[in-house]
Amino acid sequence: MKNYALLGAAGYIAPRHMKAIKESGGNLVAALDPCDSVGVIDSFFPEADFFTEFERFDRHLDKLIRNDISIDYLVICSPNYLHDAHIRFGLRIGANVICEKPLVLNPWNVDALEHVENETGQRIFNILQLRLHPEVIKLKDTVDHSPESKVFDIDLTYLTSRGKWYYASWKGDSSKSGGIATNIGIHFFDMLLWIFGPPVEIEVHINSHDRAAGYLRLQKARVRWFLSINYNLIPENIKRTGARTYRSLTLNDREFEFSGGFTDLHDKSYETILQGKGFGINEVRPAIELAHTIRNNAVSPLSGNHHPLSEEPLSRHPFERGD
Repeated sequence: MKNYALLGAAGYIAPRHMKAIKESGGNLVAALDPCDSVGVIDSFFPEADFFTEFERFDRHLDKLIRNDISIDYLVICSPNYLHDAHIRFGLRIGANVICEKPLVLNPWNVDALEHVENETGQRIFNILQLRLHPEVIKLKDTVDHSPESKVFDIDLTYLTSRGKWYYASWKGDSSKSGGIATNIGIHFFDMLLWIFGPPVEIEVHINSHDRAAGYLRLQKARVRWFLSINYNLIPENIKRTGARTYRSLTLNDREFEFSGGFTDLHDKSYETILQGKGFGINEVRPAIELAHTIRNNAVSPLSGNHHPLSEEPLSRHPFERGD
C-alpha cells in the first residue's frame, strides 16, 4: 500500500484526489490546509492526521519518515503560485510528487525543478486528465493518421462563470494564479498542443481580469480560442437551463463532443502514475511556455486585432480575427 500526504485539502479539486487515492488502494496519512473546513476527509480517510500549519505538517512527516513510514507521494492541490515550493519540498523528503494544474507558472521554474528531480531521483507528475479522455484520445489518433499537409480549423469557447469570491481569492490575482489563460485554460492548451503540435504563431486579442482570447497557428491546426469567467457572456439558452458553464469545441465546423466522461479521469490519472506512465515534467513544458507567452503578451480589453466585446451574452463565437 502506498502512503500519501496532501497539501491543500480544502479546495474544490482535493476530493477528487482523495477518491483517486482510495480507489487505487492508497492510504492518506496526513493533510495540510490553512482552512480547517475539511470534513470531506471523513468520507475517504477519517484517520488521516490534519494540520493547518506547514511547520507542524513538515515535522510530522519527518517523524513518520524517521520511523520508517515512507511518504511515497506528496499530492499538491495548493494555490498555483505555491506549487514550485511545494514540489521542491516533496522531492526533498524523498516522495514522488503528484501536482494539479498548472505545474508551475513560468518556464524557468520547470528548468529548476528538473534539476531538483535529477538530484533527488524522485519523479514529478502533473494531472493532465484530458489526455486520458476517450474522445480526446480518438481525436489524437485521427489527427496522427491524417495527411501531413492537413490543417484543422478549431474554435474553442470555454465560459465557466465565477462569483465575486473569485476576485477576493488568490485566483483573482494573476501573479498568483497566472490569470485566466493559465488558471482556466491550461488543460485545453495542453490538449491542443498534444494533438495538433507546437505553435507556429501566437496572437493575443484580449487579456483582462475576466476573459482572454486569441489565435493560435499550430503545426496542424488554426485555433480561435476564448475563455471567460463572466456569467454575462453565457448564452441565454444555456442560462435558462440553470447552468453557469458553457463549453464548445468545433473541429472544421463540427462540434467535438467531450462533455461526458470526466468523473473518473483523476482515478485514471492515478492508475497511470502507479503504472509508471504518468505525465512527467517535460510533457508539461509546452503548455506552460504557451500560457506564459499569452499572459505576458498583454493587451487591454478593447485593444488589439479583434472586434470589441460587450457585456451582452454571446451566441457562438465571442470574437473574430481581424484578418
